[in-house]
Amino acid sequence: MFIKIDSSWQTQLSDEFEKPYFQQLISFVKNEYASNTCFPKASEIFAAFDHCPFDKVKVVIIGQDPYHGFGQANGLCFSVNDSIALPPSLINIFKEIQTDLQQPFPQSGNLERWADQGVLLLNATLTVRQSEAGSHKKQGWETFTDAVIQKISEEKENVVFLLWGGFAKKKGAKINRTKHHVLETGHPSPLSANRGFWFGNKHFSKTNTYLQSLGKETIVW
Repeated sequence: MFIKIDSSWQTQLSDEFEKPYFQQLISFVKNEYASNTCFPKASEIFAAFDHCPFDKVKVVIIGQDPYHGFGQANGLCFSVNDSIALPPSLINIFKEIQTDLQQPFPQSGNLERWADQGVLLLNATLTVRQSEAGSHKKQGWETFTDAVIQKISEEKENVVFLLWGGFAKKKGAKINRTKHHVLETGHPSPLSANRGFWFGNKHFSKTNTYLQSLGKETIVW
């Protein structure tokens, strides 16, 4: 089955797309989108990959579920469409950028600007039903995104993986840490951040310092 996804990922993941679990997953997703309001838009399900081709991946950020509020999700983890109010986790991400890099608080929550620079904003589950968090869990997306992480780990070198919170840390268990640079901290959600597990992690400056040490272009956060 042909998936509408950037050609570099089509090549890297072609075997995955042919597996029975993925065929069942696509059937489930098509049925869900036909019978319910789901997010992100069907054309944006693979937006994280389309904005960040395989050969351009420098940084990977792992999220969980797409936002399930109307008009929020755009296929990139933690990102929201322009003109949408910033969710609490994204506010805390921006606060950390502000203090870590001494730069102004970003006005837009649309993180396409990161993805276009080589930041893969990967949710573990790529779709969700409106107002029902986690409604598309355990249908095959997690298996697929595990395969994506493993493919990056095996085929690339010196990628920065940012693992925020317990879920992302578990998701990153298969990363080869001798080949890649892994930074871990608490989740940016208020529950975690307000207990001291997020602020001060300096992941954004640390990422750029590492990229700079390799002679790579840094990320404009």
